[in-house]
Amino acid sequence: MKNLEFDPIAFEDFAWWIEQDRNKAIKIIKLIREIQRNPYSGRGEPEPLKHELVGCWSRRIDQEHRLVYQVLETEDKIRILACRYHYSKH
Repeated sequence: MKNLEFDPIAFEDFAWWIEQDRNKAIKIIKLIREIQRNPYSGRGEPEPLKHELVGCWSRRIDQEHRLVYQVLETEDKIRILACRYHYSKH
């Protein structure tokens, strides 16, 4: 299992989900657990991102929102970058 790190924006996103929609927060937790086991396949239709987000991956939370993360293999770490909106809408 890889270590987990939340970017400040992602932490704010997750806190928002806890307050606004606990079911989505639970779904995010399940997606993160799956990412820790296998960052490149599984639920949420994982896909590598392009352009300014090369090196990052996303998984679908729902039609509007994505969980965006980066796999840091050398550090054995997953960095969660965002979990609200669609990529860089912040």
